Amino acid sequence: MTFDRKNKLLIGLGVAAGILIIKLFAIQILDDKYKRDANNNSMVYDVIYPTRGIIYDRNGKIIVGNSVAYDILVSPREVEKFDTLTLADALNVSPDFIREKMAEYRKNRSRIGYQSVVMLKKVPPQTYMKFAELQYKFPGFKGQMRSIREYPINAGGNLLGYVSEVDAGFIKNHPGEYRSGDYAGKTGIEAAREQDLKGEKGYHVYLRDSHNQIKTAYMDGEMDKEAIPGKDIVTTIDADLQEYGQLLMKDKVGSVVAIEPSTGEILAMVSSPGIDVEQLENISQHYDKIASDPYKPMFNRAVQASYPPGSVFKLVNGLIGLQEGVLKPSDSYPCYRGFPYGNGHKLGCHGHASPLALLDAIATSCNGYFCYVFRNILDNRKYDNIQESFDTWRDYVSSFGFGQQLGSDFPSELGGNIPTSAFYNKIYGKKGWKFTTIISLSIGQGEIGVTPLQIANMCATVANRGFYFIPHIIKDSEGVKIDEKYHKKNYTNVDPKYFDYAVRGMYMAVNGGGAAGGTAFAAAIPGKDVCGKTGTAQNPRGADNSVFICFAPKDDPKIAIAAYVENAGFGATWACPIASLMVEKYLNGEINPNRKYVEDRIVQTSLMSRVKKY
Repeated sequence: MTFDRKNKLLIGLGVAAGILIIKLFAIQILDDKYKRDANNNSMVYDVIYPTRGIIYDRNGKIIVGNSVAYDILVSPREVEKFDTLTLADALNVSPDFIREKMAEYRKNRSRIGYQSVVMLKKVPPQTYMKFAELQYKFPGFKGQMRSIREYPINAGGNLLGYVSEVDAGFIKNHPGEYRSGDYAGKTGIEAAREQDLKGEKGYHVYLRDSHNQIKTAYMDGEMDKEAIPGKDIVTTIDADLQEYGQLLMKDKVGSVVAIEPSTGEILAMVSSPGIDVEQLENISQHYDKIASDPYKPMFNRAVQASYPPGSVFKLVNGLIGLQEGVLKPSDSYPCYRGFPYGNGHKLGCHGHASPLALLDAIATSCNGYFCYVFRNILDNRKYDNIQESFDTWRDYVSSFGFGQQLGSDFPSELGGNIPTSAFYNKIYGKKGWKFTTIISLSIGQGEIGVTPLQIANMCATVANRGFYFIPHIIKDSEGVKIDEKYHKKNYTNVDPKYFDYAVRGMYMAVNGGGAAGGTAFAAAIPGKDVCGKTGTAQNPRGADNSVFICFAPKDDPKIAIAAYVENAGFGATWACPIASLMVEKYLNGEINPNRKYVEDRIVQTSLMSRVKKY
C-alpha cells in the first residue's frame, strides 16, 4: 500500500514537471510574446499616420482631398545637449521658443515618458528640408510628414466639417483609438464618417540602447505594421449646386436644403453665414474669430435651427382635413382680410378673392381658409374631446417627419417641436383651452418648431405623393455601405390619393390657372412645371422670416427644395427666387438670360442689417 502510494506521488510529480517544462519551452522558445513584453522598455514605436479618405460629390468631383504637411517632433528623453541657436535657425524660430518648449517638456517628463511630441506643426517645405539636412546634429528631434485636408471646391465648411487635433476629453471618450497629436473630424461630414475616413495607424518598431539611442529595427521589421488608408466617401451633394446656393445666400442669414425626392439624397445643404473652406485649412488660427462672430457661422441652421414653418405648413393641415373627412376639395370658405374669432379678434390675411375652395386657398395662401380647416379638425364630433382630436392631429403631423429627428446621417440634427395636448393642459387646464386658444397652429405659427431639413423633407413627401426617404448625405460606394433605413419608404398617415390636391394647388401658386391667382409666380421656370408654396413666418426677433418650398418637374420630381431666410419678409420676395434659381440651375445647368436680372438682384443684395445678432 505504501509502495503504491509512493509510486503515484512520483508519477504525479513527473507529470507536473513535464507540463511545466513544456510550458516554459513554449513561452521561451515558441512564443516570443513575453520576450517582447520584457523588451517594451527598450522598444520605440514610430507611428505612421494613414492618409485620410477622400470625399467626393455625387458626380465624382473631389470636394475634400489631401496634401502633405510637415511637422517637427521631439522625444525629450532622447535629447542630448545641442546648439539651440543652430536648431532655431534651421526651424526659423527664435531661440527662446526652443528653450521654452524644452522647459515645458522637462516639466512634463513623467507624463510624456518615451513618447514623441509635436513641437512645430505645418512647417514650410523649405524649412523641413533645411532641418532634414542637419537632423543628425540633434538626437531626439525628427521630422514627420502627414496628410492634411485641402478643398478644391468651396462646398461649404458647415457641410464638410473640419479636422483638428484631439484634446484630452476626446481621447478619454475614444479609449485606445487616439493619442495626443492625432487628428479627428470634429463637425460635419468629417465627424459623421470619422470611422471610415480616419484609416488605421501603422508603426515601425526600433530598439534603443542603454543610452536611449535608437540602434536597429526590432526583429528586422517583422513587427512593423503598415498604415491602412482611410476609406473614400461618396456624398449625395452636387458640388456645383452647393456652390451656387452659397452664392445666392451670401450676406443673408438662413439656409437652403435641396433633396432628390426619389431617393432622399441631399443635393445641397447651405447654412449662411457659414464657415468658408479656406478657414477649414487652418481652423485653429480662425477658430476664435469664428466662435465670437455674432452671426454664429459655426451654427448649422439647416439642421440645428428651430423655426416656425409659416404658411408652407398649411399643406399639412389641408391634407389632414381631407384624410379626416372634415374637408372636401370643393368646400369654400370666406376670407375678408382674415379669420374673426373671440371678442373682436382676427387672425389677419392679405387681400384676395373670396370665398375660396381648397386649390385656390393653397395657391393664394389664404390664412382664413386654413383656420376653418383646423377648427373642423379639432371640433370633429367623432372625438370625445379636444385633447383626443388634437393628439390625433399631432400623430398625423409627426408622420410627416416633424417633432422628432428624421434620423439623417448628418450630425447634430435637431428634432424640433410639435406641442402635445398635455402641454396645453398644463398651461391652461384640461378644460381651459380650445381651437381659438391655439389658432396660430392653423398657419404654422405658435408653438411649432421645425428645421429647414424637415421642411425640405415635407416638400419631398408631397412631391412623392405621400412618402419620403430619410434624408441622407452619404451614398453607397465601394467599401462603404449606408444603413438600409435610408432605402426604405416612410409613408404618412394620409392616404396618397389626397396628395394630388396639394400638388395641383402648389402648381397653381406658381403657374396660375385658378380663380384667385398665385403667390409664387416668381418661381416659374420656362419649360419646367414647378410646384411651390410661399410662407411668411412671424419672428419674435424682428421682421418676418421668408420661407418657400418647391419641387420640379411636377410629375417626375428630380429636386425638392426649402429656402428659409431670416428677417427677409414675404416668402415670395426672397426665399422664392432663391429656391427657384437653384432648381433651374440643377435642372438646366444654367440660368435663362431672361431671368438673369433675378439672379443679379439676389446676389447683389445684403440682408444682414435686418437681422438681430444672436
